Formats: sequence, C-alpha cells, structure tokens
Amino acid sequence: MSITLGNVEHVAKLAKLQLSHEDKENMVEQLNNILAFADALSTVETDHVAPTSHVLPISNVMRADAPKESVSLQLALQNAPDADEGQFRVPAVLDTGSEA
Repeated sequence: MSITLGNVEHVAKLAKLQLSHEDKENMVEQLNNILAFADALSTVETDHVAPTSHVLPISNVMRADAPKESVSLQLALQNAPDADEGQFRVPAVLDTGSEA
C-alpha cells in the first residue's frame, strides 16, 4: 500500500487544510516512508515473543492505604477567616438573581 497525492489532497480537504503543492509532495513522501518502516517491522520474527501490554514490568508504587487519625473539626476551622455552624463560609460563586 502506498499513499498517493490524491490521498493527501483528500485528507487535507477533510481536515480543511490548505497545503501548497510542495507540502503535499512532502507529505506523500513522509507518509510512504512511515508505511515502509511499518512494513519492515512486519518482517521481524515474533513467534517466540510473549504478548505484553507494556514493555516494562508494571508494579504499584503507591503506599498501602491505612486509616489514620484525621484533623478535628475545631482544628480545621481554627484559622478560617469566616466559619458558621462548623463549616467554612465563602463568597457566593453562582448568581442566584433572576436576571437573564
């Protein structure tokens, strides 16, 4: 399979790209080089290679999830600039007015 100038022009039209004739010729050459490389890879002997989803072994680097004592409500609200009934008060971020 090889890429033709018509293929590049079709894809450029679909992508709404305006390419010069020189750019189109370069794309044809580059895409054909990519396809040639992919064809070369298909000749590699892989019968004795086990299929994998990753090239390196995967291991979990996260620490174990262990419960710990958390910050008390009083300590959390200690430096709050505005607190009310055990909650942080913040400025409103939504306009609740009826103007539309």
